[in-house]
Amino acid sequence: MKIRLYLDEDVDVALASALRQRGIDVLTTQEAGKRQQTDEAQLEYAVQAGRVFFTHNRGDFARLHGQRVKEDRPHAGVIVSDQLPLRILLRRLSRLCFSLTQEEMMGRLEFLGSWR
Repeated sequence: MKIRLYLDEDVDVALASALRQRGIDVLTTQEAGKRQQTDEAQLEYAVQAGRVFFTHNRGDFARLHGQRVKEDRPHAGVIVSDQLPLRILLRRLSRLCFSLTQEEMMGRLEFLGSWR
């Protein structure tokens, strides 16, 4: 199954439009009505929605990933990235989404910098 993304509110919504133009299923926190939720609540929503979470908040979500692994609480996957120009984010996220499946992302923490 193709990766379905959920973009954190710290991600430019223009990225969602650009990803959709490439055929990638994307939902933003704004579209989901989840703005200003805690990081844990955002990740839990992504779990319930069966979506891989994408964020620029590396530290907090790497910690949440580790916590969930320790507690044996799976998630649909987390992708973290530094804030980069839109074209670079688009290229790297597209490469990741067309290389891995939703199932392969299950419980995984991916650093977008690895997808150059």
